[in-house]
Amino acid sequence: MLSSLWTAVSGMNSNSTSLSVVGDNIANMNTTGFKSSRADFGDVLSQAMIGTGGGQVGKGSYVTNIDALFTQGSFITTNNPTDLAIDGNGFFIVKDDGSTTASNSSYYTRAGNFSIDKSGYMVTPSGLRVQGYMASDISSSSVSSTSLSGNLTDIKINMNVSAAKETSNVDWKVNLNSSSSIITAAFTLDSNGDGVNEDPANYNYSTSTTIYDSQGGAHDITAYYTKTADNKWQVHYAYQQSSSSSVLTLASSSATQTLTFNTSGNLVSDGTGTDVSAITEPSITFNFLGGVATDQSVSFNFGTSILQGGSGANTTQQLADSSQVLDVSQNGNSSGTYSSMSIDSYGKITATYTNGLTKVIGQLALARFNNPNGLKKEGANMYGVTPDSGDAIVNTAQTSGLGAIDEGKLEQSNVDLGTEFVIMITNQRAFQANSKSVQTTDELLQDILSLKR
Repeated sequence: MLSSLWTAVSGMNSNSTSLSVVGDNIANMNTTGFKSSRADFGDVLSQAMIGTGGGQVGKGSYVTNIDALFTQGSFITTNNPTDLAIDGNGFFIVKDDGSTTASNSSYYTRAGNFSIDKSGYMVTPSGLRVQGYMASDISSSSVSSTSLSGNLTDIKINMNVSAAKETSNVDWKVNLNSSSSIITAAFTLDSNGDGVNEDPANYNYSTSTTIYDSQGGAHDITAYYTKTADNKWQVHYAYQQSSSSSVLTLASSSATQTLTFNTSGNLVSDGTGTDVSAITEPSITFNFLGGVATDQSVSFNFGTSILQGGSGANTTQQLADSSQVLDVSQNGNSSGTYSSMSIDSYGKITATYTNGLTKVIGQLALARFNNPNGLKKEGANMYGVTPDSGDAIVNTAQTSGLGAIDEGKLEQSNVDLGTEFVIMITNQRAFQANSKSVQTTDELLQDILSLKR
Protein backbone atom coordinates (compact mmCIF):
# COMPACT_ATOMS: atom_id res chain seq x y z
CA MET A 1 0.00 0.00 0.00
CA LEU A 2 2.78 2.43 0.93
CA SER A 3 4.57 1.77 -2.38
CA SER A 4 1.70 3.38 -4.26
CA LEU A 5 2.45 6.62 -2.42
CA TRP A 6 6.06 6.60 -3.57
CA THR A 7 4.98 5.64 -7.10
CA ALA A 8 2.62 8.61 -7.25
CA VAL A 9 5.25 10.93 -5.78
CA SER A 10 7.74 9.85 -8.45
CA GLY A 11 5.17 10.72 -11.11
CA MET A 12 4.61 14.12 -9.52
CA ASN A 13 8.37 14.75 -9.40
CA SER A 14 8.86 13.69 -13.02
CA ASN A 15 6.06 15.88 -14.34
CA SER A 16 7.18 18.76 -12.13
CA THR A 17 10.64 18.56 -13.71
CA SER A 18 9.08 18.46 -17.17
CA LEU A 19 7.01 21.55 -16.32
CA SER A 20 10.23 23.31 -15.30
CA VAL A 21 11.73 22.46 -18.69
CA VAL A 22 8.63 23.77 -20.46
CA GLY A 23 8.75 26.96 -18.40
CA ASP A 24 12.40 27.50 -19.34
CA ASN A 25 11.58 26.97 -23.02
CA ILE A 26 8.75 29.50 -22.93
CA ALA A 27 10.87 32.01 -21.00
CA ASN A 28 13.53 31.83 -23.74
CA MET A 29 11.27 31.84 -26.78
CA ASN A 30 12.72 35.25 -27.77
CA THR A 31 16.34 34.43 -26.86
CA THR A 32 18.68 34.57 -29.87
CA GLY A 33 19.93 31.12 -30.87
CA PHE A 34 18.22 29.38 -27.94
CA LYS A 35 17.60 25.65 -28.32
CA SER A 36 14.57 24.19 -26.58
CA SER A 37 14.86 21.15 -24.31
CA ARG A 38 12.72 18.10 -23.69
CA ALA A 39 12.40 15.95 -20.56
CA ASP A 40 12.54 12.22 -21.32
CA PHE A 41 10.77 9.88 -18.88
CA GLY A 42 11.71 6.33 -17.90
CA ASP A 43 10.09 3.79 -15.61
CA VAL A 44 11.63 2.84 -12.27
CA LEU A 45 12.85 -0.75 -11.80
CA SER A 46 9.77 -2.90 -11.17
CA GLN A 47 9.18 -5.02 -8.09
CA ALA A 48 8.77 -8.74 -8.81
CA MET A 49 5.72 -10.13 -7.02
CA ILE A 50 6.18 -13.64 -8.37
CA GLY A 51 9.01 -15.28 -10.21
CA THR A 52 7.75 -14.67 -13.72
CA GLY A 53 7.96 -11.77 -16.09
CA GLY A 54 4.26 -11.13 -15.77
CA GLY A 55 4.43 -10.75 -12.01
CA GLN A 56 6.09 -7.33 -11.76
CA VAL A 57 4.67 -4.14 -10.31
CA GLY A 58 5.97 -0.79 -11.52
CA LYS A 59 7.56 1.61 -9.05
CA GLY A 60 6.83 4.84 -10.90
CA SER A 61 8.77 7.12 -13.27
CA TYR A 62 11.80 9.39 -13.31
CA VAL A 63 13.41 11.83 -15.75
CA THR A 64 16.06 9.87 -17.62
CA ASN A 65 17.49 12.81 -19.54
CA ILE A 66 16.85 16.39 -20.57
CA ASP A 67 17.75 16.66 -24.25
CA ALA A 68 18.50 19.90 -26.08
CA LEU A 69 16.75 19.95 -29.47
CA PHE A 70 19.26 21.34 -31.96
CA THR A 71 16.79 21.90 -34.78
CA GLN A 72 17.23 24.95 -37.00
CA GLY A 73 15.55 28.13 -35.80
CA SER A 74 14.06 30.67 -38.19
CA PHE A 75 16.11 33.71 -39.25
CA ILE A 76 15.37 37.37 -38.68
CA THR A 77 17.04 39.98 -40.91
CA THR A 78 18.87 42.82 -39.16
CA ASN A 79 21.24 44.05 -41.92
CA ASN A 80 23.91 44.49 -39.24
CA PRO A 81 27.16 43.05 -40.67
CA THR A 82 28.22 41.62 -37.30
CA ASP A 83 24.91 39.78 -36.80
CA LEU A 84 25.53 36.24 -38.03
CA ALA A 85 23.46 33.07 -38.31
CA ILE A 86 24.54 29.52 -39.13
CA ASP A 87 22.40 27.89 -41.80
CA GLY A 88 22.98 24.24 -40.96
CA ASN A 89 25.20 22.39 -38.54
CA GLY A 90 27.79 23.99 -36.29
CA PHE A 91 28.55 26.44 -33.50
CA PHE A 92 30.49 29.69 -33.31
CA ILE A 93 33.60 29.38 -31.15
CA VAL A 94 34.15 32.06 -28.51
CA LYS A 95 36.77 32.41 -25.83
CA ASP A 96 37.41 34.58 -22.80
CA ASP A 97 40.53 36.69 -22.90
CA GLY A 98 42.00 35.12 -19.77
CA SER A 99 41.77 38.34 -17.77
CA THR A 100 39.13 37.01 -15.37
CA THR A 101 39.80 33.27 -15.39
CA ALA A 102 42.91 31.19 -15.41
CA SER A 103 41.55 28.66 -17.89
CA ASN A 104 41.07 30.92 -20.93
CA SER A 105 38.23 28.54 -21.79
CA SER A 106 36.49 28.05 -25.13
CA TYR A 107 32.71 28.02 -25.44
CA TYR A 108 30.31 27.31 -28.26
CA THR A 109 27.16 29.17 -29.27
CA ARG A 110 24.51 29.46 -31.95
CA ALA A 111 23.82 33.09 -31.05
CA GLY A 112 25.64 35.31 -33.53
CA ASN A 113 24.70 38.72 -32.13
CA PHE A 114 28.30 39.94 -32.15
CA SER A 115 29.81 43.43 -32.13
CA ILE A 116 33.22 45.09 -32.43
CA ASP A 117 34.69 46.34 -29.15
CA LYS A 118 36.92 49.39 -28.65
CA SER A 119 40.05 47.33 -29.37
CA GLY A 120 38.70 45.98 -32.66
CA TYR A 121 37.88 42.47 -31.41
CA MET A 122 34.66 40.76 -32.48
CA VAL A 123 32.89 39.88 -29.23
CA THR A 124 29.69 38.46 -27.78
CA PRO A 125 27.39 40.63 -25.60
CA SER A 126 29.24 39.27 -22.55
CA GLY A 127 32.66 40.17 -23.99
CA LEU A 128 33.87 36.74 -25.14
CA ARG A 129 36.02 36.94 -28.26
CA VAL A 130 34.99 35.21 -31.47
CA GLN A 131 37.57 32.73 -32.78
CA GLY A 132 38.86 32.15 -36.28
CA TYR A 133 41.88 32.49 -38.53
CA MET A 134 43.59 35.77 -39.37
CA ALA A 135 45.26 36.49 -42.72
CA SER A 136 49.03 36.49 -42.25
CA ASP A 137 49.58 39.61 -44.34
CA ILE A 138 46.70 42.07 -44.19
CA SER A 139 48.74 44.67 -46.05
CA SER A 140 48.53 42.64 -49.25
CA SER A 141 45.92 43.69 -51.77
CA SER A 142 44.16 40.33 -51.78
CA VAL A 143 44.08 36.92 -50.17
CA SER A 144 43.37 33.62 -51.92
CA SER A 145 39.72 32.61 -52.00
CA THR A 146 40.54 29.28 -50.39
CA SER A 147 39.99 28.78 -46.68
CA LEU A 148 42.48 30.31 -44.30
CA SER A 149 44.19 28.02 -41.83
CA GLY A 150 46.57 28.04 -38.90
CA ASN A 151 46.01 28.38 -35.19
CA LEU A 152 42.69 29.60 -33.83
CA THR A 153 42.95 33.14 -32.58
CA ASP A 154 40.81 36.12 -31.62
CA ILE A 155 39.16 37.76 -34.63
CA LYS A 156 40.29 41.37 -34.77
CA ILE A 157 39.17 43.88 -37.37
CA ASN A 158 42.09 45.99 -38.57
CA MET A 159 40.85 49.59 -38.74
CA ASN A 160 44.26 51.05 -39.58
CA VAL A 161 45.06 53.09 -42.67
CA SER A 162 45.53 51.23 -45.94
CA ALA A 163 48.99 52.36 -47.06
CA ALA A 164 49.63 54.09 -50.37
CA LYS A 165 51.30 52.06 -53.08
CA GLU A 166 53.06 53.51 -56.10
CA THR A 167 52.10 52.19 -59.52
CA SER A 168 54.65 49.94 -61.18
CA ASN A 169 52.50 48.27 -63.82
CA VAL A 170 49.59 49.25 -66.07
CA ASP A 171 47.65 46.65 -68.04
CA TRP A 172 45.97 48.05 -71.13
CA LYS A 173 43.73 46.37 -73.65
CA VAL A 174 42.76 48.57 -76.59
CA ASN A 175 41.64 48.29 -80.16
CA LEU A 176 43.52 50.42 -82.67
CA ASN A 177 41.68 51.17 -85.89
CA SER A 178 43.47 49.39 -88.72
CA SER A 179 42.10 51.98 -91.16
CA SER A 180 44.00 54.80 -89.47
CA SER A 181 46.37 56.81 -91.63
CA ILE A 182 50.12 56.35 -91.39
CA ILE A 183 51.86 59.33 -89.78
CA THR A 184 55.49 60.09 -90.50
CA ALA A 185 55.81 63.41 -88.62
CA ALA A 186 57.57 63.37 -85.27
CA PHE A 187 55.33 63.43 -82.22
CA THR A 188 55.51 66.65 -80.19
CA LEU A 189 53.61 68.58 -77.54
CA ASP A 190 52.81 72.27 -77.96
CA SER A 191 53.78 74.94 -75.43
CA ASN A 192 50.54 74.43 -73.49
CA GLY A 193 51.38 70.83 -72.84
CA ASP A 194 48.68 69.56 -75.18
CA GLY A 195 49.04 67.23 -78.07
CA VAL A 196 49.14 69.11 -81.37
CA ASN A 197 45.37 69.04 -81.71
CA GLU A 198 45.39 71.43 -84.67
CA ASP A 199 47.54 68.93 -86.56
CA PRO A 200 45.58 65.63 -86.62
CA ALA A 201 48.40 64.01 -88.54
CA ASN A 202 50.53 64.11 -85.36
CA TYR A 203 48.82 61.18 -83.61
CA ASN A 204 45.91 58.88 -84.35
CA TYR A 205 44.43 58.14 -80.94
CA SER A 206 44.94 58.87 -77.24
CA THR A 207 43.84 57.26 -73.97
CA SER A 208 44.24 58.37 -70.36
CA THR A 209 44.44 56.68 -67.00
CA THR A 210 45.49 57.52 -63.44
CA ILE A 211 48.58 56.21 -61.67
CA TYR A 212 49.87 56.84 -58.13
CA ASP A 213 53.20 58.05 -56.79
CA SER A 214 55.00 56.85 -53.65
CA GLN A 215 52.86 59.08 -51.41
CA GLY A 216 49.59 58.00 -52.98
CA GLY A 217 49.21 61.15 -55.08
CA ALA A 218 47.18 60.66 -58.24
CA HIS A 219 48.61 61.63 -61.65
CA ASP A 220 46.87 61.49 -64.99
CA ILE A 221 48.93 60.04 -67.81
CA THR A 222 48.00 60.05 -71.49
CA ALA A 223 49.15 57.53 -74.05
CA TYR A 224 49.28 58.83 -77.62
CA TYR A 225 49.15 56.20 -80.37
CA THR A 226 50.76 56.95 -83.71
CA LYS A 227 50.56 54.57 -86.66
CA THR A 228 54.02 54.68 -88.24
CA ALA A 229 53.64 51.83 -90.76
CA ASP A 230 51.28 49.05 -91.68
CA ASN A 231 50.68 46.90 -88.58
CA LYS A 232 53.05 49.06 -86.54
CA TRP A 233 52.27 51.71 -83.92
CA GLN A 234 54.30 53.84 -81.54
CA VAL A 235 53.03 54.82 -78.09
CA HIS A 236 54.21 58.09 -76.49
CA TYR A 237 53.49 58.92 -72.85
CA ALA A 238 52.77 62.35 -71.38
CA TYR A 239 51.98 63.05 -67.73
CA GLN A 240 51.33 65.57 -64.98
CA GLN A 241 54.45 66.23 -62.91
CA SER A 242 52.27 67.22 -59.94
CA SER A 243 48.65 66.50 -59.11
CA SER A 244 47.89 70.25 -59.02
CA SER A 245 49.11 70.90 -62.57
CA SER A 246 47.17 70.32 -65.77
CA VAL A 247 50.25 70.81 -67.95
CA LEU A 248 51.52 67.62 -69.54
CA THR A 249 55.19 66.69 -69.68
CA LEU A 250 56.40 64.34 -72.38
CA ALA A 251 58.34 61.36 -71.16
CA SER A 252 61.86 61.00 -72.54
CA SER A 253 61.92 60.85 -76.32
CA SER A 254 63.50 57.42 -76.05
CA ALA A 255 60.72 56.24 -73.76
CA THR A 256 58.38 55.06 -76.47
CA GLN A 257 56.76 51.69 -76.92
CA THR A 258 56.29 49.91 -80.23
CA LEU A 259 53.28 47.71 -80.94
CA THR A 260 53.37 45.33 -83.88
CA PHE A 261 50.51 43.26 -85.27
CA ASN A 262 50.17 40.46 -87.81
CA THR A 263 47.89 40.59 -90.83
CA SER A 264 45.02 39.25 -88.71
CA GLY A 265 45.30 42.18 -86.33
CA ASN A 266 46.70 40.12 -83.46
CA LEU A 267 49.42 41.53 -81.22
CA VAL A 268 52.84 40.16 -82.14
CA SER A 269 54.91 42.24 -79.74
CA ASP A 270 54.54 45.17 -77.34
CA GLY A 271 58.21 45.40 -76.39
CA THR A 272 61.71 44.63 -77.53
CA GLY A 273 63.22 41.25 -78.30
CA THR A 274 62.51 38.48 -80.76
CA ASP A 275 61.67 35.44 -78.61
CA VAL A 276 59.69 34.51 -75.53
CA SER A 277 62.67 34.48 -73.17
CA ALA A 278 64.02 37.87 -74.24
CA ILE A 279 61.03 40.11 -74.98
CA THR A 280 60.40 42.86 -72.42
CA GLU A 281 58.07 45.84 -72.22
CA PRO A 282 60.06 49.06 -71.78
CA SER A 283 59.80 50.80 -68.41
CA ILE A 284 58.61 54.36 -68.79
CA THR A 285 60.15 56.75 -66.25
CA PHE A 286 58.09 59.56 -64.71
CA ASN A 287 59.65 62.34 -62.63
CA PHE A 288 56.85 63.51 -60.33
CA LEU A 289 57.25 66.61 -58.14
CA GLY A 290 56.25 67.25 -54.53
CA GLY A 291 58.81 65.34 -52.49
CA VAL A 292 57.89 61.90 -53.84
CA ALA A 293 60.26 59.24 -55.10
CA THR A 294 61.80 60.46 -58.35
CA ASP A 295 62.26 58.46 -61.52
CA GLN A 296 59.24 56.23 -60.94
CA SER A 297 59.37 53.40 -63.49
CA VAL A 298 56.13 51.99 -64.86
CA SER A 299 55.71 49.08 -67.26
CA PHE A 300 52.81 49.18 -69.73
CA ASN A 301 51.55 45.76 -70.70
CA PHE A 302 49.22 45.51 -73.68
CA GLY A 303 48.60 41.78 -73.27
CA THR A 304 50.31 38.46 -73.90
CA SER A 305 51.65 38.82 -77.40
CA ILE A 306 52.43 36.06 -79.87
CA LEU A 307 56.16 36.40 -79.15
CA GLN A 308 55.40 35.94 -75.45
CA GLY A 309 53.65 32.65 -76.12
CA GLY A 310 50.08 33.95 -76.40
CA SER A 311 47.68 33.90 -79.30
CA GLY A 312 47.67 37.69 -79.49
CA ALA A 313 43.89 37.53 -79.96
CA ASN A 314 42.41 38.19 -76.50
CA THR A 315 44.50 41.29 -75.95
CA THR A 316 45.27 44.61 -77.66
CA GLN A 317 44.28 44.29 -81.31
CA GLN A 318 44.30 46.19 -84.59
CA LEU A 319 40.91 45.70 -86.22
CA ALA A 320 38.79 47.71 -88.63
CA ASP A 321 36.76 49.27 -85.86
CA SER A 322 36.90 52.53 -83.95
CA SER A 323 39.88 52.92 -81.65
CA GLN A 324 38.74 52.35 -78.07
CA VAL A 325 39.84 51.18 -74.64
CA LEU A 326 38.57 47.68 -73.87
CA ASP A 327 40.08 47.34 -70.40
CA VAL A 328 42.59 49.10 -68.16
CA SER A 329 43.96 48.36 -64.69
CA GLN A 330 46.99 49.31 -62.60
CA ASN A 331 48.53 48.09 -59.35
CA GLY A 332 48.87 51.34 -57.39
CA ASN A 333 46.55 53.05 -54.94
CA SER A 334 46.18 56.08 -52.72
CA SER A 335 46.09 55.74 -48.96
CA GLY A 336 42.72 54.98 -47.39
CA THR A 337 41.00 54.52 -44.07
CA TYR A 338 38.75 51.69 -42.90
CA SER A 339 35.19 52.12 -44.16
CA SER A 340 33.22 48.92 -43.62
CA MET A 341 33.37 45.14 -43.44
CA SER A 342 31.45 42.20 -44.82
CA ILE A 343 31.35 38.46 -44.11
CA ASP A 344 30.54 35.91 -46.81
CA SER A 345 28.90 32.50 -46.52
CA TYR A 346 32.30 30.87 -45.90
CA GLY A 347 32.95 33.21 -42.97
CA LYS A 348 35.64 35.23 -44.74
CA ILE A 349 35.89 38.78 -43.41
CA THR A 350 36.59 41.47 -45.99
CA ALA A 351 37.47 45.03 -45.02
CA THR A 352 36.71 47.90 -47.40
CA TYR A 353 38.78 51.10 -47.37
CA THR A 354 38.03 54.59 -48.63
CA ASN A 355 40.56 54.19 -51.45
CA GLY A 356 38.37 51.46 -52.94
CA LEU A 357 40.57 48.54 -51.89
CA THR A 358 39.12 45.45 -50.27
CA LYS A 359 41.21 43.04 -48.21
CA VAL A 360 40.37 39.65 -46.74
CA ILE A 361 41.60 39.97 -43.16
CA GLY A 362 40.34 36.76 -41.56
CA GLN A 363 37.86 33.91 -41.51
CA LEU A 364 35.51 32.69 -38.81
CA ALA A 365 35.85 29.14 -37.50
CA LEU A 366 32.94 26.83 -36.69
CA ALA A 367 32.79 23.69 -34.57
CA ARG A 368 30.60 20.60 -34.57
CA PHE A 369 30.24 17.67 -32.18
CA ASN A 370 29.49 13.99 -32.63
CA ASN A 371 27.03 14.25 -29.73
CA PRO A 372 25.80 17.84 -29.32
CA ASN A 373 23.25 16.64 -26.74
CA GLY A 374 26.21 15.94 -24.48
CA LEU A 375 27.16 19.62 -24.32
CA LYS A 376 26.79 21.44 -21.02
CA LYS A 377 24.78 24.65 -20.84
CA GLU A 378 27.00 27.39 -19.45
CA GLY A 379 24.50 30.27 -19.53
CA ALA A 380 24.43 33.34 -21.81
CA ASN A 381 23.65 31.06 -24.79
CA MET A 382 26.96 29.23 -24.31
CA TYR A 383 27.76 25.53 -24.29
CA GLY A 384 30.79 23.77 -22.88
CA VAL A 385 32.48 20.52 -23.85
CA THR A 386 31.92 17.38 -21.75
CA PRO A 387 33.16 13.80 -22.10
CA ASP A 388 29.70 12.92 -23.44
CA SER A 389 29.84 15.50 -26.24
CA GLY A 390 33.31 14.58 -27.42
CA ASP A 391 35.92 17.06 -28.56
CA ALA A 392 35.05 19.90 -30.92
CA ILE A 393 35.65 19.24 -34.62
CA VAL A 394 36.82 22.62 -35.91
CA ASN A 395 36.84 23.86 -39.49
CA THR A 396 35.47 26.68 -41.63
CA ALA A 397 31.90 27.12 -42.86
CA GLN A 398 30.64 24.80 -45.62
CA THR A 399 33.38 22.25 -44.98
CA SER A 400 33.37 18.97 -43.02
CA GLY A 401 29.59 18.97 -42.63
CA LEU A 402 29.38 22.53 -41.28
CA GLY A 403 26.71 24.97 -42.39
CA ALA A 404 26.93 28.30 -44.19
CA ILE A 405 27.12 31.69 -42.49
CA ASP A 406 24.44 34.29 -43.22
CA GLU A 407 25.52 37.89 -42.65
CA GLY A 408 23.03 40.42 -41.32
CA LYS A 409 20.74 37.76 -39.85
CA LEU A 410 20.12 36.20 -36.45
CA GLU A 411 18.81 32.74 -35.65
CA GLN A 412 15.74 32.90 -33.46
CA SER A 413 14.78 30.41 -30.76
CA ASN A 414 13.43 27.10 -32.04
CA VAL A 415 10.76 27.03 -29.29
CA ASP A 416 7.32 26.09 -30.68
CA LEU A 417 4.86 27.78 -28.34
CA GLY A 418 1.94 25.58 -29.38
CA THR A 419 3.88 22.41 -28.67
CA GLU A 420 5.02 23.75 -25.31
CA PHE A 421 1.42 24.51 -24.28
CA VAL A 422 0.36 20.96 -25.19
CA ILE A 423 3.22 19.49 -23.14
CA MET A 424 2.39 21.86 -20.29
CA ILE A 425 -1.25 20.73 -20.19
CA THR A 426 -0.21 17.08 -20.40
CA ASN A 427 2.25 17.51 -17.52
CA GLN A 428 -0.32 19.42 -15.51
CA ARG A 429 -2.95 16.71 -15.90
CA ALA A 430 -0.41 13.99 -15.13
CA PHE A 431 0.67 15.84 -12.00
CA GLN A 432 -2.96 16.20 -10.91
CA ALA A 433 -3.63 12.52 -11.58
CA ASN A 434 -0.60 11.47 -9.53
CA SER A 435 -1.67 13.75 -6.69
CA LYS A 436 -5.06 12.06 -6.85
CA SER A 437 -3.29 8.72 -6.44
CA VAL A 438 -1.68 10.07 -3.26
CA GLN A 439 -5.06 11.24 -2.02
CA THR A 440 -6.71 7.90 -2.81
CA THR A 441 -3.94 5.92 -1.14
CA ASP A 442 -4.25 8.17 1.91
CA GLU A 443 -7.98 7.45 2.10
CA LEU A 444 -7.30 3.71 1.92
CA LEU A 445 -4.78 4.00 4.72
CA GLN A 446 -7.37 5.87 6.78
CA ASP A 447 -9.81 3.02 6.19
CA ILE A 448 -7.20 0.51 7.34
CA LEU A 449 -6.54 2.51 10.49
CA SER A 450 -10.26 2.69 11.22
CA LEU A 451 -10.45 -1.13 11.29
CA LYS A 452 -8.62 -0.98 14.61
CA ARG A 453 -11.44 0.96 16.31
